[in-house]
Amino acid sequence: MSTITTHVLDTVLGKPAAGIAVHLERQENITWIAIASSVTDADGRCRDLASSAPAGMYRLTFQTGDYMARNARSTIYPEISIIFVCDGEAHYHLPLLLSDNSYTTYRGS
Repeated sequence: MSTITTHVLDTVLGKPAAGIAVHLERQENITWIAIASSVTDADGRCRDLASSAPAGMYRLTFQTGDYMARNARSTIYPEISIIFVCDGEAHYHLPLLLSDNSYTTYRGS
């Protein structure tokens, strides 16, 4: 089984993005099933999303609009979803690099 974690970095401020709600879902047929919800900690991390995820398609959704509003900023991305395929064997760490008008992600370690 796979573990799934994430980390959000605010690239405008150059620091972790704390307090972002994150939701993990797994696709079954054409329906998304909720697996876990968390909030990024002071280090911008969610370490508790999944510790034994089977193979399948997953979606991580970040509630970025609330984070930006709390910091008196606006964004064109109030919600960001990352859809990825998990093999059920390896660790999946999917960081999000966030700014007001852009974002990127990658598979970390």
